[in-house]
Amino acid sequence: MRARSYLFTLYMEYLYPENRAWVGDLIRWMELLDFSEPAVRAAVSRSVKRGWIIPEKDGRRAYYRLSPRVAWQVEQVRERLYGYGAPWDGKWRILVYAVPEAKRTVRDRFRNELILLGFGTPAPGVWVSPNGSLEGARDLVGFYGLQSYVELFQAERFSSTPPLELIEKSFNLKAAQARYRAFLAQKQQKPKNAEEAFICLTHMIHQARKNLFLDPGLPPELTPPGFLGQRAKEQFLELYTLLSRQARPIFELESVAAD
Repeated sequence: MRARSYLFTLYMEYLYPENRAWVGDLIRWMELLDFSEPAVRAAVSRSVKRGWIIPEKDGRRAYYRLSPRVAWQVEQVRERLYGYGAPWDGKWRILVYAVPEAKRTVRDRFRNELILLGFGTPAPGVWVSPNGSLEGARDLVGFYGLQSYVELFQAERFSSTPPLELIEKSFNLKAAQARYRAFLAQKQQKPKNAEEAFICLTHMIHQARKNLFLDPGLPPELTPPGFLGQRAKEQFLELYTLLSRQARPIFELESVAAD
């Protein structure tokens, strides 16, 4: 497990929309997830150096706020994580780019974030999504300064490729299916206390967040036969409701302690 990745999960789930945390709370919550205080402080320090979080002082306390850039990413992840299977409007979001080799590093980062937005690639330089955010994609193009190299548009058809075939070419649904099958097969045990609920909830959210890189959140019309995405999402949301209620005392107590 990577401490920095779990920090993102904490901010995304428990610190939204304030996007700000006292370092003592971060350490306490991360220790419940089996990260040591030195590991947490090192992850926070590296995140500051990368510009992901911004340190702030409030009296003698040290706080850390998400940078505007990472706060934008949190918004995109939350929108996809807690919404699934909306009816398809019949249009493909299509992005085509020709980024020069001199900008390879920027291109690779751009591609990784396109996946975060729910885009997949059926062919080199071509990205498609049945339900990705065009506004988010435009923001991404602007952030990386790639306006001269990218064309972004909507269309009711993408070449002559049948929709289900295009989906299977563009996304790693086999890997997503394996993850969903494992999740649905897990025996769910009721947590004994708020701490156990917090641990279960955070691990579940963290794994669900990873699934976003494999499955765009397919609308029902484009779901391959037997695909478990919708069923897994329903179970995720059901458990999320139960575990969130049980874990709430962890955060209510800490907010009092931090005052």
